[in-house]
Amino acid sequence: MKRGLHKLVGLALVVLLSWPDTSHYFAQGVITSAPWTGTWSAAPDVTADPGFNNQTIRHVVHTSIGGTAARLTFSNLFGSQPVTLGDVHIARRASGARTIAGTDRAATFNGQPYVTIPAGGTVQTDAVPFQVPALADIAVSFHIPSQTQPGATGHIEGLQDNWIAPGDVSADPAFAGGVVNAAGEQSYYFLTNVDVMNAAATGAVVTFGASITDGFSSTPNTNRRWPNRLAERLIRSGMTVGVLNQGISGNDFFTDGSGQAGLKRFARDVLGQPNVKWVIVSDDAVNNLISGNPPSAQQLIGAYQQLVQQTSAAKVGLICSTLTPFQGLDEWTPEIENTRQTVNAYLRTKESGCDAVLDQAAALGNPLGSTDSTAYARAYNSGDDLHPDDAGMLAIANAVDLSWFAALPPVNAPTACGRIAMGEGFGVGGSVAACGASVQVSLQGDGYLVAVRNGQTIWSSRVSGTPGVEVRMLEDGNLVMYDSNGAMVWQTHTSGNPGAYANILPNGYLVIFSARGTALWSSEG
Repeated sequence: MKRGLHKLVGLALVVLLSWPDTSHYFAQGVITSAPWTGTWSAAPDVTADPGFNNQTIRHVVHTSIGGTAARLTFSNLFGSQPVTLGDVHIARRASGARTIAGTDRAATFNGQPYVTIPAGGTVQTDAVPFQVPALADIAVSFHIPSQTQPGATGHIEGLQDNWIAPGDVSADPAFAGGVVNAAGEQSYYFLTNVDVMNAAATGAVVTFGASITDGFSSTPNTNRRWPNRLAERLIRSGMTVGVLNQGISGNDFFTDGSGQAGLKRFARDVLGQPNVKWVIVSDDAVNNLISGNPPSAQQLIGAYQQLVQQTSAAKVGLICSTLTPFQGLDEWTPEIENTRQTVNAYLRTKESGCDAVLDQAAALGNPLGSTDSTAYARAYNSGDDLHPDDAGMLAIANAVDLSWFAALPPVNAPTACGRIAMGEGFGVGGSVAACGASVQVSLQGDGYLVAVRNGQTIWSSRVSGTPGVEVRMLEDGNLVMYDSNGAMVWQTHTSGNPGAYANILPNGYLVIFSARGTALWSSEG
């Protein structure tokens, strides 16, 4: 039975972690809580490094959504020996390896600066109070004090420069002695995830696949992979949805080699992500078709049926991508093309069990009547007849229907008179009254927030916004209103003030106060 994406609102996979609960942290005198949501990830594999010894690694991470706290994950999943690392720092990036002075924050592991990750293990830092920006670069630096074995767990060909310096310089904005790791194929080492606290996040979408998802042939150091471009579209629309890239170049459904087989790693790399609500299954099957031993259409359909069962059980929305064309490649044959088109036709039917279909074949192909094109459109071909160029990556992102992610997370009703605290709010028909006065602020049936005193409206959000269905006080101090698609339609523009709250005064004014009691915004103007 087909599952509607909109029916997944408020449902999330519960992930059990080996560390103590870090969903509470102290920021500007306020204890707050929110679910973790991924803002960045890199699918774990085995890298080609020669090993590290008393060196510091600085990685650049490009975020999707922002947050008021960060949590980092380090993995030794494929290591055969323990790995010790620590003195972990997170900071805003300036340029190159340099970070912005004053933005640096240290991260700990259960309160300790260093941790030893057992062979096959994964660890997470404690929550770090840190203003994580959306669609921006942050630097993650960490020291490796002793010799590690060659071939670290990480992500090869990450399309982003990293830097290595002798000794421990994690906290140094200039990263003294650091050089670009020219031999590392722009890989990520040990670092696999960055999560954020963001009370407005509706969840995360995981993009799962092979080299097209990984961004192969897009311009390095520019974040032009199609998952990055999707994150940009979501943010521009006012939707707070984390985008997590779990592509591995060369990966396919059935064989280990370029990462574990897709069907084997799916539960960990997709369903194990924090606050995952959706997955876009992209191009693994393309690699199966060009492997030299192509499977039948029914074998590939069987793989998708397994993913339908897994995502259904986890209550995660499954978005299936059609298989992109590749005529011009030596491996292409009419028989393989027939298999590709048979699979695509199946994915487009209700019988597939997919919740939605991202038609990458139509987005990138050269249309020929009602059937799939067998080759890329010239404007989207990187030149190898298999991978899209930057324009093709953007075309894939533009083909995503953002309404698939239209959902709002549950909101807590205000618990005190005259006050809307972080994580609190209400929907249409809801209201909060001032303490001891005949004044209230409510969200009317027409979708506008109004302040009413003695039965008369004295202020309305109509003056600066459009109708919405929910008002929410975010963790970053911004009072916002969303429409039914999760898009922001009105706000007080007070973000960057964790711990701020909305107060309804006896005179009828709606005021945003900082955690220290400073007025930041008022409906009085």
